[in-house]
Amino acid sequence: MPAAERACRQHLQQMGAKFENLPAETDPAGCAIPYPLVLESLGTGIALAPEAVMNCRMAEAAVRFVKGVALPAAKAEFGKGLKGISQASAYVCRPRNGTRRLSEHAFGNALDIASFTLADGRVVAVEPRPDAKSARFLDSVRDSACGPFKTVLGPGSDADHATHFHLDLRPRRNGSTFCQ
Repeated sequence: MPAAERACRQHLQQMGAKFENLPAETDPAGCAIPYPLVLESLGTGIALAPEAVMNCRMAEAAVRFVKGVALPAAKAEFGKGLKGISQASAYVCRPRNGTRRLSEHAFGNALDIASFTLADGRVVAVEPRPDAKSARFLDSVRDSACGPFKTVLGPGSDADHATHFHLDLRPRRNGSTFCQ
């Protein structure tokens, strides 16, 4: 394993994330993760369910995002911490919707978040018309995701993203972001 991969994993451990290394993933269609891991927890007792296979850079970005953005937003809006996040998709070998180009999911470089579970058990689903308090929380999380992630899609961007946030690290021209 290259030094950068070892360093990434060490940083994940320091952040309190729980994960296991997996063997390389490859597929004849071109999908691949040379050094995948399965992320079980996002640190500080925040479960990820179901566990998600992704590359280490994506895992590190997800943990930083949850600890630095989603957790503070939950405390600000609800006065509660986070107990868990429900993911809808991580590594899966498939093209982007409506194209032949491979999705960032095909490289373990994307995570779809379907809901957030607060410390008191309340579930805040990513949906088109949440209640006012949930809407403020989701808007805050979504707005703050743009920057750490290069692509952020969710309800209102298109029908395929009506019930989850899609977050990925795909490099874009001039370091720009695509957020809808």
